[in-house]
Amino acid sequence: MTLINVVVEKVTQEAEGIRSFVLAKKGLFKLPAYTPGSHIDVHCGEGIIRQYSLCGDPDDRRHLMIAVRQVAPSRGGSDLMHRDVAAGDRLEIGAPRNNFPLDEAATHSVLLAAGIGITPIIAMADRLHAIGGSFKLHYFSRATNHTAFRKRLEQGGYADRVTFHEGLDVQSTGQTLDNILRQPVEGGQVYMCGPAPFMDRAETAAKAHWPQDAINLERFAAKPALAGAPAKPFTVELARSGVTLQVAAGETILDVLEAHEIDAAFSCEQGVCGTCVCDVVSGQPDHRDSFLSGHQRKSGRVMCLCVSRAAGEKIVLDI
Repeated sequence: MTLINVVVEKVTQEAEGIRSFVLAKKGLFKLPAYTPGSHIDVHCGEGIIRQYSLCGDPDDRRHLMIAVRQVAPSRGGSDLMHRDVAAGDRLEIGAPRNNFPLDEAATHSVLLAAGIGITPIIAMADRLHAIGGSFKLHYFSRATNHTAFRKRLEQGGYADRVTFHEGLDVQSTGQTLDNILRQPVEGGQVYMCGPAPFMDRAETAAKAHWPQDAINLERFAAKPALAGAPAKPFTVELARSGVTLQVAAGETILDVLEAHEIDAAFSCEQGVCGTCVCDVVSGQPDHRDSFLSGHQRKSGRVMCLCVSRAAGEKIVLDI
C-alpha cells in the first residue's frame, strides 16, 4: 500500500469532543482526487490505522479535511489524534477510497446524519449544492455544543435546506425519522451515517417506505447482532499455497493468518472498511460485516476476513 506524507496544517475544535484536521501536501505535488463519501486511512501512530471520512472541498487538491470524535473507551485512534496530533505534525495517510458513493443523478437526496456521521454527509451536501441537485439535510445531535460544523451549515449557501434536530430523546428521534422518510421520492436516494442506534432506527424507517436500492448507509462498526453471533471452529484452506489452518471459535481468519505470518491486507478490523475483502474459492461465508452489498453477500464469492467466518466446516480462500 502506497502511503502519502502530509503535514497537519490546522486543528479546529468543531464541537465538544470533535476536532477537524486539515492535512496539506507541500510543494508542487497534488493530493489524489476524491468524491463525496470517500474516506482515508490515517496512520495515527503506535501502529494504529483508522478510517476517517473526508469533509473538505474535493476541488482543493492541496488539502484534505477530516474530523475525529474522541470516544470512550477508545481503541486508540481517537485518543492519539486528540492528544498527540497538533498543527505542524506529519502524518501518513492512504489514498481516498469510496464505499459510500453519492448518486449525482438522483432526483432528490435525503441526507441523514447523527453526531460525527456528519462528515461524509456534509461533503455530499456541498457537492449537491455545487451541481444544483435537489436535497435536504437533517442533522441529529445531543445538543448545540455537540453539533459539528454548525456555523458552516448555518452560513453556507444551502442553509435553507438544513434542519437541526438537537436534544431529541429516543422516541422523538424515531418519530422524526418516520416523518422525514414517510414519503419516498421517485428516483430519489437516502443517505445515512451515524452511531449504531441511530442507524438501526433510520434504516428501519427508510425500509418501510423506500426501495432497498435507494437506501445507502455507512456504519462505524459492524452490526452488534452480527459481530456478536455465536461462533464455531472451522477450517480455512489457502488455495494458492495449499496450506490448511484451523480457526478456533474465539479467533478470526485474520488472527490466524497473522499468527502464521501470512500477509493479508487489513485496516479497521471491524468489518466496515473493506480492506480485507478476499475472494472465496469454495465454501459458504458467514457474513458478519457491514461493508459488502447484498449482491456480494448473495454471491458467496467474497468475504471480509476480519469478522466473517465459514458457515460450514471449511472455506477455501484465494490466498
